[in-house]
Amino acid sequence: MTVTGGIIIAIGGIGPALSIGFIGAKAVEAIGRNPEAAGKIMINMLIAMAFAESIAIYSLILAF
Repeated sequence: MTVTGGIIIAIGGIGPALSIGFIGAKAVEAIGRNPEAAGKIMINMLIAMAFAESIAIYSLILAF
């Protein structure tokens, strides 16, 4: 792997890492406000996290 591959992975990982943290924080906040909706919130949170993680996977593929 070259230096550019490392740069691609580093830059491509920053956005998804921040977004996954933000999604998780907001989901916990929403569950704290409305515990009855925890099931619906968790499903939507996991889907959003999967989409954010796919961006990191795309950058990994580009690095290779």
